[in-house]
Amino acid sequence: MSENILETITTQYHSLTRSSQKLADYILANAHDAQYMSISSLAENSGVSEASITRFCRSLGLTGYNNLRLALAKADYVTDLGESSHTSDTITSQDTFSSIFRKLYNANILSLNETMELLDENNISKAVDLISAADRVFCLGHGGSMVMAMEAWARFSTATSHFVHIEDSHMQVMHLALATEKDVILFFSYSGSTKDMEDIMHVAKERHISVILVTHFPNSCAAGYADVVLLCGYNESPLQSGSVAAKLGQLFIIECLFYVFCKRNPDILSKARAATIEAIMPKFL
Repeated sequence: MSENILETITTQYHSLTRSSQKLADYILANAHDAQYMSISSLAENSGVSEASITRFCRSLGLTGYNNLRLALAKADYVTDLGESSHTSDTITSQDTFSSIFRKLYNANILSLNETMELLDENNISKAVDLISAADRVFCLGHGGSMVMAMEAWARFSTATSHFVHIEDSHMQVMHLALATEKDVILFFSYSGSTKDMEDIMHVAKERHISVILVTHFPNSCAAGYADVVLLCGYNESPLQSGSVAAKLGQLFIIECLFYVFCKRNPDILSKARAATIEAIMPKFL
């Protein structure tokens, strides 16, 4: 759709249903904030159902909610580098190197600060309880979140052999189909709303596998399946997908989980560290 989505909504407003007009009113008044919301968050804030949002998207010629978020991001005023100009830390081609570095630094600090504010000690404790008791911990994610799942697997691999990382989405489902109630899924999804995620969660529910979810959206679809939800900070627009700042909050959560796990299992950690150091030392020149 080449036309500005806000203009399209305004043009079609009087032909929309009552619930769609209510949603349109909210989006027009909160166009910038809406692009960062999960479908559940938008439904809660606008006072309409998720089904109404889906029908609204289709009435505008969009294939789904993620297309609406992308259209809103494109409609938002952006710089010549495609970044939202909503904040003073937006990067443009006119920035000097030092200005770019400072703005990126501020974004990363903001991500850490927001994640720290969202950190729930009880939920971290529950997650580590599940991890410590599990036969296997499947570290899973898709797209950019798959990278975070790999980071978690690599970090915990220095302390235990129980962590498993699988990249391919088909293989993920196949492995989970043979998993048991003694296994745990550590799932990374910033949005908490993807089709591949739903496939994983459905299998987990059928197999009664506990799920620890790392996400930005507490009311996302994935959160509804999870036994424990760990929230990361930083608002990432669809045009910023894969930003380091968004990942930094998730890395911080991984570190928190890792060190609480080590605190709970000092003997296991000591033996594992000794074995891995002995194995890796011959690799160094």
